[in-house]
Amino acid sequence: MSEAEAWEARYAAGAWLFGQAPNRYLETLAPRLRPGMRALALGDGEGRNGVWLARQGLAVTAVDWSATGMARAAALAARAGVPLETVVADLTAWHWPEGGFDLIAWVFVHLPTPDRRIVAEAACRALAPGGLLLLEGFTPAQHGRRSGGPRDPDLLWTRAEAERLFAGLEVQECLEGTVRLDEGPRHQGPAEVVRGLWRRTP
Repeated sequence: MSEAEAWEARYAAGAWLFGQAPNRYLETLAPRLRPGMRALALGDGEGRNGVWLARQGLAVTAVDWSATGMARAAALAARAGVPLETVVADLTAWHWPEGGFDLIAWVFVHLPTPDRRIVAEAACRALAPGGLLLLEGFTPAQHGRRSGGPRDPDLLWTRAEAERLFAGLEVQECLEGTVRLDEGPRHQGPAEVVRGLWRRTP
């Protein structure tokens, strides 16, 4: 079973694996968001982050490889009364709009090293001048914790790799350490993560 098929099976087995509330780190961006900004929510699953961004007045595209997840995202947006463009696609093969987004949210999207590089390069090109890229991902220190994350170490993030992949952008912050997650049944408790924010210079 491919990773895409595995996620489709997880979403088909139960709804709201990560809850309906947005990622806490993404919420900290609220003071910097303005209505009309164009946002991209990567691997947005059932739409919790994309819908929250849409509720802030942003024009949002949510991309995930699970059709079930994106269907739930569309339904969540409809209930919230906000528009949300949903796209079912593999991020390594998707046609990324160059300079098309003022914000890219990369929240707990864990990819093998070669795919991660492809997506990071595409994400950097897809940022508009002045655009922001937000990242949160599990680190190798998460091993053995029950608060979520992939078991394959190749799928995990480090601060050093994040800084390397986004070296062409202006770093606003990049931190690695322990946080407490409360995001649906799959993300509960202390977790080891890297969090970062980068900006494409005008």
